[in-house]
Amino acid sequence: MSLHCPATLIVARHAEAEYSHGDLLSDEGGRLTARGREQAAQLATRLGEKRIALVYTSPLARAVETGRIAATGLGVGHREMAGLQEFSVGDLVGEPVDDERLTTTYAAWLAGELSHRIPGAESGEEVVTRFREALSAIADLHRGEHVLVISHGGVMSLGLPNVATGGPAGSPPPLANCASVDLSAGDDGWILGPWAPAEAT
Repeated sequence: MSLHCPATLIVARHAEAEYSHGDLLSDEGGRLTARGREQAAQLATRLGEKRIALVYTSPLARAVETGRIAATGLGVGHREMAGLQEFSVGDLVGEPVDDERLTTTYAAWLAGELSHRIPGAESGEEVVTRFREALSAIADLHRGEHVLVISHGGVMSLGLPNVATGGPAGSPPPLANCASVDLSAGDDGWILGPWAPAEAT
């Protein structure tokens, strides 16, 4: 196979999950709801004609479970990949989900101010860098193939427009559970496909 044959990564947000911490910030992995398990199975059905080579997931439990269900439906294997996980809330664990320190930092990231940092956690630049490195590692292993990558809404909305051309202008609309975006990797960089609408499932 030619080394110049690009990989196509289908990057999807994890399925619907529930958490023990309710409406408080946490880095907990969560677990899929019954609806979430259905969404993951539907994702596999939707991608059935893509000839997916492998499924990669974030190490967080909700992504791993989504990937496991999708991989079973696709008849392929699945692996965890560090770097695909959601950004950490750091010192804000246990605070309300609308804590201003988190919301203002994330808004700054989306505005391109990546030096801002969540207290006790990563800067936007660090999030984008490790996300890019994970995607590049996957692409290098799967030249000429289609791969499903299960990640998270926050890191996808921040990371994808920062690693590729062709992304949405400004702040991208929220990604629904199991919504996916195509990312093509070649020698000249990454190209992002159409951004999934928020209501897609």
